[in-house]
Amino acid sequence: MSGPDARWSTPVEVKFASTGKTEVSGPFEALAYLTDSWPAEQDLHYVKARSACRGALAGHKTVDEARAAFETAAAKARKQFEKHRN
Repeated sequence: MSGPDARWSTPVEVKFASTGKTEVSGPFEALAYLTDSWPAEQDLHYVKARSACRGALAGHKTVDEARAAFETAAAKARKQFEKHRN
């Protein structure tokens, strides 16, 4: 299922020292998090995640594609933070 009410079967847990732990339940929440709370650089992975979430909301992408892109962006952002802390 895609569209504005689409949900992932299990939430994605995002955790950054600067923002704490957040559970994101679907592409709408992921897009809001990317837009309003993203604590990292807006790199290519960020742009792909934002695009995939928008696509899932519009019905052009699947929720699984949006989830995968969001998880990748979050993992890359965590690596950025770890690299800067060391």
